[in-house]
Amino acid sequence: MPRPRVPDRRERILDAAERLVLAQGFDTVSVASIADGAGIAKGAVYLEFSGKREILDALLQRGTARMNDRVSRELGDRPRLSSAYRASARALSADALMTAAFLDDRGILGAHVAEITDGRYRDRQRRVIDWLHGLQRRGEIVADVDVEALALALSSASIGLLSAARLLGPFDSAQLERAIDTIGRMAETFERT
Repeated sequence: MPRPRVPDRRERILDAAERLVLAQGFDTVSVASIADGAGIAKGAVYLEFSGKREILDALLQRGTARMNDRVSRELGDRPRLSSAYRASARALSADALMTAAFLDDRGILGAHVAEITDGRYRDRQRRVIDWLHGLQRRGEIVADVDVEALALALSSASIGLLSAARLLGPFDSAQLERAIDTIGRMAETFERT
């Protein structure tokens, strides 16, 4: 008779992996230790994920979704540009895994973030452009700004924070939050009052 499926197995794996990655760093965590932390057999991990890298990728996607949900709850359906960046800073600083990603903490995440090449960042950029166009149509940002250029500038500033700690740092989460808040202040110049 087959063993019953573990309830919420995928989430249990991700919860255990996140705890271990934050405590020990991605490079030292094994699939076996994740399975042990989730209270399941190692083979059950492979029923959900092809390997450790896929687990970390799922952790980062889940962390991004957590941040987006928090920002959406805080701001509602029609946030202003500057308030969206400020809320993002608060959500980021409240999430240890995502803060590690932005601080380029290779001790926690290894080199994984820099190796993502599946187009998700271009997709995100398209969503930012669409959102900014919506703000402009509603008259919430100035009409004479080139939305695609604004999106590129804002995204470049945000993406630049992903490598800033390695190139200019080290930084802590408070410095990161202030930097994102500053991007929000700069964005105020494009908002209609």
